[in-house]
Amino acid sequence: MTSYRIADAARLLGVSDDTVRRWIDQGALPTNGAAPAEIPGAALAAKAVDLARAPGDPTDRLSSARNRFTGLVTRVQLDGVMAQVDIQSGPHRVVSLMSAEAVRELGLEPGALAVAVVKATTVIIEIPKD
Repeated sequence: MTSYRIADAARLLGVSDDTVRRWIDQGALPTNGAAPAEIPGAALAAKAVDLARAPGDPTDRLSSARNRFTGLVTRVQLDGVMAQVDIQSGPHRVVSLMSAEAVRELGLEPGALAVAVVKATTVIIEIPKD
């Protein structure tokens, strides 16, 4: 079974090492008893899923799209008729290219709460090379 050291777990969850240690001390995240402490991969995956559920969806709509990232707009770059909008959703940066008109209509600006909805037909998964 794959296990992760505290620093790696923190990076994957988008939190600090101290937060992971606190969760271990509180019993919210188990270790496998190794020294230095390691978190079992399955427990880390479950914690990641729990953290992903944390932000509420301010749109409160029904949709077939399952990949919804609630976050804050961090950057809006307007260029003629097109715009680039960056959203930070936890540890995830989502970038959208859209019309400048849509940006103005939605009132998108840094600090605005937004939901990035991703509907894709292909998802590629990679693992690190040992």
